[in-house]
Amino acid sequence: MSTASPALTPTTRALSWCLHLLVVGLLALAAVRAVTGSLPYAGATVAVAAGCGLVYAAGPLLPRVRSGRRAAAWWLAAVGAVWLVLLALSADGVWVAFPLYFLQLHLLPRRAGPAAVAATACAAVVAFAAHQGAFGAAMVIGPALGAAVAVAVVRGYQALYRESERRRRLIEELTATRADLAEAQHTAGVLAERERLAREIHDTLAQGLSSIQLLLRAAERTLPDTAENAARHVGQARQAAVDSLAEARRFVAALAPPALEGSSLPDALERLCSTTGTRHRLRARFRLSGDPAALPTAQEVALLRVAQSALANTVRHARATTVEVTLARRDDGITLTVTDDGAGFDPVRLPVPDPETGSFGLTAMEARLRALNGTLTIDSAPGHGTTLTARLPLPAPEGTEPPPAPTGTPSPLPTHTKAHP
Repeated sequence: MSTASPALTPTTRALSWCLHLLVVGLLALAAVRAVTGSLPYAGATVAVAAGCGLVYAAGPLLPRVRSGRRAAAWWLAAVGAVWLVLLALSADGVWVAFPLYFLQLHLLPRRAGPAAVAATACAAVVAFAAHQGAFGAAMVIGPALGAAVAVAVVRGYQALYRESERRRRLIEELTATRADLAEAQHTAGVLAERERLAREIHDTLAQGLSSIQLLLRAAERTLPDTAENAARHVGQARQAAVDSLAEARRFVAALAPPALEGSSLPDALERLCSTTGTRHRLRARFRLSGDPAALPTAQEVALLRVAQSALANTVRHARATTVEVTLARRDDGITLTVTDDGAGFDPVRLPVPDPETGSFGLTAMEARLRALNGTLTIDSAPGHGTTLTARLPLPAPEGTEPPPAPTGTPSPLPTHTKAHP
């Protein structure tokens, strides 16, 4: 029955139509039996049955009855009053009591519904006994049993409906939680990718552009006195721009760094030292210690980027004349050491990371190594140069689980360590 009910599901809609058909069928049965059985008041019985059907049909059609419990109760009272008239005219009106039970239990409040069912059952028993002119147990059992069945069915349906609603709400909560989790994972992925790109840009493009700036300044200082030196600085700046452009295109293609294409990490580090020594007034040496076996791409990229950033810091800040890059592979891991004889600095006075002033290198190097379970150690003192040491664990043998990456807020560097900002 659609009256005063919330949004109907296909199942409840089918049950409502079944109830409608049952009421119409029982009213038609009472009218037909009154006519064919030549019962007293046959015409009145047909008219009252038709009137009861019209009053009943008005309920599902009236918006107030469909949406308001109070209006539905008044409509149900009208249907019951017409039914009582029909019950007084024909004993066949007793059968209409059964669908009325369902209407009363569905439309009336929880306490009023059973009371109305009991009153309807009593009216049916009394009217049937009056029409039969006698009273017996069978006359009570029929309406009473129908009322009990109706109460049991409606209560069971209501329990199932409440359980269904509870599960629906649970599913909605799970769906909302899943959406929130997906959004959180997406946000975390975006932040992680932004951090990765920030490190890559700082260690490659930013350092390359900084080198171009230094070379062009050197060219400005030598013009117009020594045109040959100026041309050399300009040529080196142009080559640095070409390398930076290659890095930018590689980011777009999301491939490995060009410095590692077709070569090993030691070869890339040796070329890096050679390029740095050629472009700047600095003697850069590379030294390899241990087995130069290939490492996973992620580790090679991380060590190469750390070396690039460390050499760029040396050129910009250290005022060094010599820098040595050492790659050592031992049983406990792979180590990259960058040592210069520059001015050094106070390890306590660390600048705050700021991309605008170029002091993002230390944070980028540490984050890059931490993502691979590595560590960064930097020893420095004013007037005694700087040593940067990056350590990474060796890759786990095939078939074994690698150790989990550290989580949480990274611990600060040791007290006596510092990198060029």
